[in-house]
Amino acid sequence: MSSRLNVALMLMVWAITACSPPAQSPQPDFRKLVSGAQISGANGLALSPDGDLVVASVIGNEIRWISTRTGRTLRSEVVDGPDDVAYSPSGALYWTSILTGEVAGIDSDGNRVSAGNLGPGVNPLTFSDDGRLFVSQCFFGTNLYEVDPLGVESARVIRDDLGPGCGLNGMDWGPDGRLYGPRWFRGEVVSVDVETGELRVEAQGLGVPAAVKFDSNGVLHVLDTQRGQVLRRGEDGSLEVIVTLAMGLDNFVIADNGDLFVSSFTDGFVIRVSPSGVLKELLPGGLSHPGGIAIDSAGDLLVADVHALRGFAREDGEALFSQRNMLGVSAIGSMTNLSSVAEPGRTRVLLTSWIDNTVRLWDVDAKTEVAAYSNLPVPVAAVLYGGSPVAALHGEGSVRSLERSATDEAEEVEEVEEAGEGQVWIGDLPAPTGLAVFDGSLYVSDRELGQVLEIARAGERLALPEVIASGLDRPEGIAVRDGVLVVMEAGTGRLLRRDLSSQAEGDSPESWEELGRLPVGAERGSVEQPPSFIFNAVAVADDGAVYVSDEVNRALWVYR
Repeated sequence: MSSRLNVALMLMVWAITACSPPAQSPQPDFRKLVSGAQISGANGLALSPDGDLVVASVIGNEIRWISTRTGRTLRSEVVDGPDDVAYSPSGALYWTSILTGEVAGIDSDGNRVSAGNLGPGVNPLTFSDDGRLFVSQCFFGTNLYEVDPLGVESARVIRDDLGPGCGLNGMDWGPDGRLYGPRWFRGEVVSVDVETGELRVEAQGLGVPAAVKFDSNGVLHVLDTQRGQVLRRGEDGSLEVIVTLAMGLDNFVIADNGDLFVSSFTDGFVIRVSPSGVLKELLPGGLSHPGGIAIDSAGDLLVADVHALRGFAREDGEALFSQRNMLGVSAIGSMTNLSSVAEPGRTRVLLTSWIDNTVRLWDVDAKTEVAAYSNLPVPVAAVLYGGSPVAALHGEGSVRSLERSATDEAEEVEEVEEAGEGQVWIGDLPAPTGLAVFDGSLYVSDRELGQVLEIARAGERLALPEVIASGLDRPEGIAVRDGVLVVMEAGTGRLLRRDLSSQAEGDSPESWEELGRLPVGAERGSVEQPPSFIFNAVAVADDGAVYVSDEVNRALWVYR
């Protein structure tokens, strides 16, 4: 598996998110257009000793306890990017933080404990019946470990050859005293003798198996995330489908009464499935991590939702479609930002992902990739300028064109492994973030400088970039239309607008009109990630309506 995909999938999104400021009351003309999921992606699940359902959310940076009957949130705990959760026999709750590499927990007295740091990629964990703790890496590393829950003894490597790309994912301790887990990229479930490392194949022919669990009768169940199914192994070894939900499932847990609880990292839902097959949404799903937003040629909204490209009607917010990504498998890839590419009779977008370090030209109607520019140094945004994709690259502090190596006349997918020879429009920026094109000019926001700069005009690079706005607090999404600049200021959550023709007013507070304010989140990310993390985007329609993505509330807003 390529290092690009390894790093990409590690970053998945699965990263450090700081606490957000309290929500502000929107102004009268600023209203919510789309309401999304109740959690920013649902990942690992466990049942507490009290019978509550515990839900981990990597991007939401929280562990949440909810009622298994109503889905009502009972309490929550702020945790750095928790991917999986499990209770020890003594009642201590442990989790893995996939980006930081920490394995930690809360003991039965409420004290936090650290079992150690195994490096990025720690993903599933489970306990044996006698309290031994096992952890595997997935998407960034392939090791399988036994870990001392108290962190006194060093972790023991059981196997280091379970790749490519992933060791085991959601694991469970089997009634036969073996450790069971799925192999994401191999389509199989295996069991491991934790003393010798001996491996045994338990099931094959799956799409993308993501988790395994045993019920109270010792029967093995498997979650296939690509097919959106939970399956049960029969006595003859065959797998029977219990329920089919949607692609992008993450994990599941089985109660003693046979109830299944299933989570979705893509849509953020948690569903209870009774033994008779009755479904109840405990946490409704939908828009889960909205980043980039654009308006297509038909006037509809397109949103980069990290694990899905989603379409919404611009007038009433009706959901039009979802094109989901399966990590490391689907052609669409992950996406943290997007921009619309105007082509007659086609709906195409540039999808940007610092998660897998790629910019893709995607045909929305045909659901196909037209071109891909890979191994980029942390791309944050991309737009079409002068006929070529131009990307803001956090990893090298530049804005540059992504040149293609050949003309794609046959409309076949073109993979550009190293898109590094294009025109550099500006360099030496600390945090190039948002891009905008209008009337032949190219603009970039720099989150650290607090500026918006015009860097090209009439297709020519400006020798001295023009600062058209300064003194902003971490600007991210920008749009320029008819001489008006709109900025999403991530530091304050303010949506700002200013007439660029009023040069005399400069950057004084009076020169900006505040359209609304959102709890967009504070600084986040690590040295490998852009500080914008989940991009706070804006888009302006022909009629002047301004649309903005809200990562904290998992929503879209409109100012008219």
